[in-house]
Amino acid sequence: MEWQPDEQGLQQVLQLLKDSQSPNTVTQRAVQQKLEQLNQFPDFNNYLIFVLTRLKTEDEPTRSLSGLILKNNVKAHYQNFPPTVADFIKQECLNNIGDPSPLIRATIGILITTIASKGELQTWPELLPQLCNLLNSEDYNTCEGSFGALQKICEDSSELLDSDALNRPLNIMIPKFLQFFKHCSPKIRSHAIACVNQFIIGRAQALMDNIDTFIESLFALAADEDSEVRKNVCRALVMLLEVRIDRLIPHMHSIIQYMLQRTQDPDENVALEACEFWLTLAEQPICKEMLSGHLVQLTPILVNGMKYSEIDIILLKGDVEEDEAVPDSDQDIKPRFHKSRTVTLQHEGGEGEEGEDIEDDDDDDDDTLSDWNLRKCSAAALDVLANVFRDELLPHLLPLLKGLLFHPDWVIKESGILVLGAIAEGCMQGMVPYLPELIPHLIQCLCDKKALVRSIACWTLSRYAHWVVSQPPDSYLKPLMTELLKRILDGNKRVQEAACSAFATLEEEACTELVPYLSFILDTLVFAFGKYQHKNLLILYDAIGTLADSVGHHLNQPEYIQKLMPPLINKWNELKDEDKDLFPLLECLSSVATALQSGFLPYCEPVYQRCVTLVQKTLAQAMMYNQHPDQYEAPDKDFMIVALDLLSGLAEGLGGHVEQLVARSNIMTLLFQCMQDTMPEVRQSSFALLGDLTKACFLHVKPCIAEFMPILGLNLNPEFISVCNNATWAIGEISMQMGTSVKEQTTNCPGAEMQPYVGMVLPHLVEIINRPNTPKTLLENTAITIGRLGYVCPQEVAPQLQQFIRPWCTSLRNIRDNEEKDSAFRGICVMIGVNPAGVVQDFIFFCDAVASWVNPKDDLRDMFYKILHGFKDQVGEENWQQFSEQFPPLLKERLSACYGV
Repeated sequence: MEWQPDEQGLQQVLQLLKDSQSPNTVTQRAVQQKLEQLNQFPDFNNYLIFVLTRLKTEDEPTRSLSGLILKNNVKAHYQNFPPTVADFIKQECLNNIGDPSPLIRATIGILITTIASKGELQTWPELLPQLCNLLNSEDYNTCEGSFGALQKICEDSSELLDSDALNRPLNIMIPKFLQFFKHCSPKIRSHAIACVNQFIIGRAQALMDNIDTFIESLFALAADEDSEVRKNVCRALVMLLEVRIDRLIPHMHSIIQYMLQRTQDPDENVALEACEFWLTLAEQPICKEMLSGHLVQLTPILVNGMKYSEIDIILLKGDVEEDEAVPDSDQDIKPRFHKSRTVTLQHEGGEGEEGEDIEDDDDDDDDTLSDWNLRKCSAAALDVLANVFRDELLPHLLPLLKGLLFHPDWVIKESGILVLGAIAEGCMQGMVPYLPELIPHLIQCLCDKKALVRSIACWTLSRYAHWVVSQPPDSYLKPLMTELLKRILDGNKRVQEAACSAFATLEEEACTELVPYLSFILDTLVFAFGKYQHKNLLILYDAIGTLADSVGHHLNQPEYIQKLMPPLINKWNELKDEDKDLFPLLECLSSVATALQSGFLPYCEPVYQRCVTLVQKTLAQAMMYNQHPDQYEAPDKDFMIVALDLLSGLAEGLGGHVEQLVARSNIMTLLFQCMQDTMPEVRQSSFALLGDLTKACFLHVKPCIAEFMPILGLNLNPEFISVCNNATWAIGEISMQMGTSVKEQTTNCPGAEMQPYVGMVLPHLVEIINRPNTPKTLLENTAITIGRLGYVCPQEVAPQLQQFIRPWCTSLRNIRDNEEKDSAFRGICVMIGVNPAGVVQDFIFFCDAVASWVNPKDDLRDMFYKILHGFKDQVGEENWQQFSEQFPPLLKERLSACYGV
C-alpha cells in the first residue's frame, strides 16, 4: 500500500508553511518550535514531499518551501529516516523531476543532490542511470529537470563520480553530455556544458579520453546566441588553459580572437568569464609568446572594462559625498584574520625579506562590492600582464592614459587612475620618467569633488609610494603626506578607508623619514578616533600600529605618548573580552608597546592583566568544549593568539620591566598549556612569547625548562613552518641564557645545564638545515640556533660539524651584523676549535661566511683571524695559494684586507 496523508495532518502542515512566510518574528519563532515538534514524527517528511510533488493546487512558493524544509531535514537527520520514508522521498523525486514549474523542478533537483551527497550515491544505484535515461525524454520539462539535477550532482560530487566506488559512471555520462551540446534548447545546451565543466580541473579520465570531441564541440558553440551558453564556453576554455593547454595551443590564435570579442560581450557575466582568460593565460609560460601580437587589441579592451558600470555606481552610492555620520551595519565589516607572530632576522640592504610574506592587496579600492566583477577582473588582468610584459606594455597604454587621466567625465578619469595603479608594479621602470608630472596630478585628484575619484587616487598613490620616498622629501613626500592626512579626515567613509590604507603603505615605505612630521601625523590620527564609524576604526588601528613599527623608538617622546595613548586606552576599556574588535586593537598596542619601550610602562599593567585573562578564559572554554562538545561551544582561539602576541610585544618593548608582571601572574602555567595546543597558530605564538620572555626575564622561565624543552623538540617539524621557526628561535634564546647564567657560576663546564637537551633538538635541526626547499627564514633561524647550541655545548655539537657546516654558512651570509649572528658565529668558531677536521672539506664556505661580516667585535675578529691563519699554516703557503685561487675576486680582496690572508 502506498503512503497516503491524513487530511487533518496535511492541513496542519500547510498552515505551518503559510505561517513561515510571515514577516512577523513572533510567528517565525512559533514556526521554529512547531517544526521541532513535528520532526519527532517520522512521517512528517512524507507530508513535506507530498506537498512538493503532489499538491499541484497549492501555490508554487509554498510547495517549494516545503521541499526546502525537507532538504534541511535531510541535511540534519537523514540517517534517522526510516527506510520506508527515505524510499518514498526518493521515488517521488524521480517521478516528478519533470514538473511543469521550473521552480519545483529546481527544488526537486536540490533535494536529490542533498540526498546524494549524504553518502547515498552508493546506496541509490538507480539514481544516475534513471536521470541519464530521462534525458532522452521527448518532454522538455523532464529533460531539463533531469539535467538540472545532474548538474547539481556533478557540482557536489565530482570526485566521487570519477572514482572506482561507483564503477566509473562518467564513462557513460560524459559522452552522453557531449551529445547534448547540439540540443535545440539553449537551457539544455547550457546544462550539458556546465556538467562537463565540473570535471576539467580534476582531469577526470573519462573527459581526458574525449578531450578532442569536447574542444571541437565547444568551438562549434562559440557563436551561440544564448549568453548562458557563451558564459559556460568561456568558463570551459579558461579551465582548459590551466589543465590541457597542450590541446589549445594549435588553436590559440583563434581562441584569443574569440576571447577578445567575448571580453566585450554585452552580457557582463559573459565578459567577466572571458576576462578570466587573460588572468589565467598570464600565469602560463607561453603567455608572452602567444599574446605579444595581440596587446594592441587587448590593452584598450581591458582599460575599457575598468570603468565603473552604472549599477556599480548605484550600489556604491557614488553620488553620496558625505556619509561619515551614518553608522556601519555589521555586514559592512569583513571578518579580520590575525596573522600570528613569526620571528625573522634583518637582512643586508634594509628591511626584513621581501616576498616571503605574500599579502594580496591588489585592488582593495572597492571591496565593499566584494563581488568579483568585470572592473576588478580587468584591473587584475592588467596588473598580471604588466608583470609579464613589463615596459613592453607601455607603448599600448600611454597614448590611452593621457586621454583618460585628464578626461572631464569623472567615471573615465577614475578608471584612468585605476589603470595607473594597476601597472605600478610591472611597469615601474618605464613609468619613472613620467612620475614627476603624474604624481602631482594624482595628489591634485585627492581633492576631486567626487569621492570615488578621491578614494582611487589614494590607492594608486600608495602603489607609487616607493618612488615617492626615494625622492627628496620636499618634492613629493611632504605634499602627498599633507593631502593624505586631510583625506583621512574626509567626510566620506570610503575615502577615509582608502586614505588610511594608503597611509599605512606610505608609512612602511618611508619609515623614519616620517619622524619630523610625527606631531602632525598623530594629531590627525587621534582626531580620526573621534570621527570614525566602526569599520574604519579597525583600519585606523592598523595605520597607528604600522606607524609605530615604522618609526620605532622615535615615538617614545612624552608629547607623542600624551597624544596617542589616552584614546587607545579609552577604546581598550570600552571593549568587552568577547568583542572581536580587540584583535586589531591588540595588534596595534603590540606595535605601540614595542616602539615605546619604557614609555609604555604607565599603561602596561592593565594591558598585561587583560591578556593573561583572555588566554585563561580561552583555555578554560576549550577544556569545557573538549569534555562536553554537545553542551559548550568551541572557543574562538584568535583571542588567545592575539593576546599571546601582545604579551610578546610587551616583553620585547619593556624588557626587564616585564619581570614583576610575570612574577605576579600564572603566565608560565598557561604558556605550558598553549605550547601543547592542537592549533598550530596557538603554538606558533606561544613559542614566540617563550623566546621573548627568555630574553626579558629568564629567571621565571628557567624553572620550567625541563618541562618545556621536550615540547620544543616535538615542534621542530617543518610541516608547520612558522611553528617550527618560532620553536627553533626559542631554543636558541634558551641556550644563550642557560649558557650565560651558568658561566657566571662556574667556569669549568658552561654547558652542563643545557647538555641533557641537546640530543632532543640537534638531530631535528641538522635535518631541517639540510632539507631541500626549506624557506629562507627557517634556514636562517635554524643556523643561528645550531650555532648558539654549539657555543654553549661545543663538546656535544661539534662532532656533527661536517653534517651542517656548508648549509650553515650559506644561509647566514646575507644576514646583517647583529647579536644573533654574533653568538652563532662564536659558536661555530668554538666548535671548529673542538673539531677542526669537520670544516676542512667546506672551508671555502666558511671563508665566504666570515667575509660577510661588515664589522665584527674585536674578540670575534680575533677568533676568525686565528682560524684562517691556523688553516693557512696547516696546509702550507703553496697549498693555500692554490686553494685561494678558487675564491671570487671580491672574497679574496676582503679576506686579504681584513685578515691578511
